[in-house]
Amino acid sequence: MPATPETPKIAEPGDTHDIGPDASLLIVDDDTAFLRRLARAMETRGFAVETAETVAEGIAKSKANPPKHAVVDLRLTDGSGLDVIEAIRQRREDTRIIVLTGYGNIATAVTAVKLGALDYLAKPADADEIYSALTQRPGERAELPENPMSADRVRWEHIQRVYEMCERNVSETARRLNMHRRTLQRILAKRAPK
Repeated sequence: MPATPETPKIAEPGDTHDIGPDASLLIVDDDTAFLRRLARAMETRGFAVETAETVAEGIAKSKANPPKHAVVDLRLTDGSGLDVIEAIRQRREDTRIIVLTGYGNIATAVTAVKLGALDYLAKPADADEIYSALTQRPGERAELPENPMSADRVRWEHIQRVYEMCERNVSETARRLNMHRRTLQRILAKRAPK
């Protein structure tokens, strides 16, 4: 039942009581459509949302008003989301930070956690997953995903990450992956496996 001026919104299990008294949330992502959808979804769950689409904007907003919660995309058009995490940590130690990325790897996850990230979610993460990660109690374990990535998808993600690291140079990517260039081109031309 939607809230109206006369009827307050009824808290449901997993609703705003899990957020705490400070509901400030900064979302930093350069995918405008995803950013808007996630911001709306988090507002309906009780957060006071601010958004940023660049590292510079994320750092500026985190300095002006350090949030209690943050969702930061790792790869942004003007740099790394790790810089935003570092800026948040310099202003506020208790911020609950979730890192999102389409190119997950262990080294970056370790760096994000060392900088103070609470969790690391692969895109496309939905609002429920992000909400659960942000409101997870200390010591609680995250639930295992119902549909984890297939081995083919993990392989594809790894190839995409190396391809991006090589600045989309097919020859260099093929060399680093010890793969024939034509084989790599065929893989890159296909859609991501499920």
